[in-house]
Amino acid sequence: MLTLSCPDQPGIVHAVSGALASVGGNITESQQYGDPVSGSFFMRVQVMADVARDAIVQALTPVVSRFGMTWSLDTVGRPVRTLIMVSKAAHCLHDLAYRSQQEHLPIDIVAVVSNHEDLRSVAEFYGVPYHHIPVTKETKPQAEAALLGLVRELDVELVVLARYMQILSDGLCRELAGRAINIHHSFLPSFKGARPYAQAHQRGVKLIGATAHYVTANLDEGPIIEQDVERVTHASSVEDLVALGEDVERRALARAVRWHAEHRILINGARTVVFS
Repeated sequence: MLTLSCPDQPGIVHAVSGALASVGGNITESQQYGDPVSGSFFMRVQVMADVARDAIVQALTPVVSRFGMTWSLDTVGRPVRTLIMVSKAAHCLHDLAYRSQQEHLPIDIVAVVSNHEDLRSVAEFYGVPYHHIPVTKETKPQAEAALLGLVRELDVELVVLARYMQILSDGLCRELAGRAINIHHSFLPSFKGARPYAQAHQRGVKLIGATAHYVTANLDEGPIIEQDVERVTHASSVEDLVALGEDVERRALARAVRWHAEHRILINGARTVVFS
């Protein structure tokens, strides 16, 4: 499976398909998008070929050079090594762990990291190692160093902030750029701070939602991957909003993680191209 981006120009699809055909590749799925605003071209191709990866790389190398491509080549369905970060809310962790074990979500959860001990039993239930890394203002640098140590030691490819209630430093965000996904309620910035669902209830909202996005140094402003909403009414209690909100968060995060693991997302500046 090949993903690529480059400046848009004639002949890209022809060159890529020709290179793949030259090694006997049979294209089983192909999606592409040319962005008229950024002038960039994006493509995702699934191909079946009875040759070694090196042969495909060798065939594509002249094409990559000719068009100035950023690209990657991976095996379809290979589980992505994933580390999940949590605090005290369990719903997203439960959902991702269940989906990875029972519904073929293509991730391999190699560790759960938390700044609290509350969810250790959840991780143990799913047979995932649990790492308690406390965080205070004074110990934040050491905590983030310990996290990065795990990321490197476990060869982690994706970090998922599944309701991890700590702000990552700019340096850590840069280190994890393009491979860290966060989920939050879509009330931001209207309902900042504590108890956002209570604030939303007080304002009589008619929609609640969640946003999954890549992590950047700009808090909650990274490229958006997926959003989901539920309609509510004046009769919905705060408890109703919390329950519906958790369900929306689970759905949006699971789709974002799946699309990332299936290499369906390409970053386009402050936006994403999602070949869903």
